[in-house]
Amino acid sequence: MTMNYIPLDKNKHKDLHVKLNHDFAHAKDTHLAAASLREYAQIASCMPIIFIKDPKSATTHSVAMLGIEQGVNLFMQEGKWSGHVVPLNIQRYPFDVRPDGNKLGVFIDENSDLVGKEGEPLFAEEAPSPFLENRQKLLSELAKSEMATRDFVKKLEDLGLFDSIVIRAQYANGQQRNINGMQTISEKRLQALDTDTVVELHKTGYLGAIYAVLMSLGQLNRLVQLTQGGENAVTNLNLQVEEPAAAETAAEPAPEAKPKTKAKKAAKK
Repeated sequence: MTMNYIPLDKNKHKDLHVKLNHDFAHAKDTHLAAASLREYAQIASCMPIIFIKDPKSATTHSVAMLGIEQGVNLFMQEGKWSGHVVPLNIQRYPFDVRPDGNKLGVFIDENSDLVGKEGEPLFAEEAPSPFLENRQKLLSELAKSEMATRDFVKKLEDLGLFDSIVIRAQYANGQQRNINGMQTISEKRLQALDTDTVVELHKTGYLGAIYAVLMSLGQLNRLVQLTQGGENAVTNLNLQVEEPAAAETAAEPAPEAKPKTKAKKAAKK
């Protein structure tokens, strides 16, 4: 079903309820999800963090890799989320924060199976319910983290720290596949930065975020493990630095780079 986000209205939606569902089934076809700065450390312990540039807007987004095939979320096992970390962009559904006039407002997907007459009420008389207040707090934190992430990415771009990469997938059936259109942080150029720049990165908290991203790449092995037993079992994922001109394919724009805030589409083969 197509998502349809509309502004949350206390009059129109005063009787609306949202079902609590920790299976995160809405993300079953999502193989990339937006990753924001405040959650890098948690995500890095579970899944790889990479960067993708939207060719239409030239905006670079940081995303968590949930799979290596388009439309396949490896963290959905037997219809349930199996990872010990859930990106905030997936947790916030069916809500989102979007521009509403000259300010940001809370939106809700009125087509979601979670929205209806059952579950937690959104309003208690004229005021937001405790459930909605909790969701609003999460959305506020996510919006702030996304703004901080944009500043972080811009700093990396200004310092020329991005490398174009290709992930070479070796399948159990003998087939091979290159996954292009992605970037990561160059450890070599990071080590070549002058002392003043490194101190600045440390004071802004960016240095820790950089190392979280680099450490997260070890989670490619987890993706390999999660393919075992499936139709397209992978035996190895090998990341290599690649010059942009040599890339075989380009990444598609995130389905809402705020990836729907937003889950993003993956690089095509």
